[in-house]
Amino acid sequence: MATFLYKLGRLTFRRRRFVALIWVALLAVAGIGAATAPAATSSSFSIPGTEAQRAFDLLDQRNPGTSADGATARVVFKAPEGEKVTDPANKSEITGIVKELETGSKQIASVVDPFAAQAVSQNGSTAYISVSYQVSSMELTDATRESLEEAGKDAQKSGMKVEIGGDALQVMPHTGTAEIIGVVIAAIVLVITFGSL
Repeated sequence: MATFLYKLGRLTFRRRRFVALIWVALLAVAGIGAATAPAATSSSFSIPGTEAQRAFDLLDQRNPGTSADGATARVVFKAPEGEKVTDPANKSEITGIVKELETGSKQIASVVDPFAAQAVSQNGSTAYISVSYQVSSMELTDATRESLEEAGKDAQKSGMKVEIGGDALQVMPHTGTAEIIGVVIAAIVLVITFGSL
């Protein structure tokens, strides 16, 4: 093995410009391949034949239009001090937001009215709307996310405190400039390190 490595090193040294050119070409091909590779990833998977998969299939069969791995959101309303969410003005505002969410996006599978589902606190100060989507949070459009955020802003104008949570507001992180610079620096360090052997 030592003889092979010696001969390889000697050949590499004698033809160093040609070897360097090959490495630059390989790096360029790798860079172009990485830049043009499809970035379509999926956050869902299935394992046919397992009990969990059969349960997901049963849910899809019994509840068409919903997705077991679909995004969810919860819009929580807190009435102003001294008021209740069940007061006519507040209840009307929340019911209007339920209707607005139901028609706000085609990606929404269901919107649960807090008054129909008894999702109101015992003292009547807080209620929440549950929103289920047909797709995962990574597949939600910006328009769908904006309609959810706008619904919360509308309720705040009436004096209620509104908080929105759930994975529907999560966005997929984009590869930043720092990561690209880090990869380039790592490649340069590797070329220098292996070139000095």
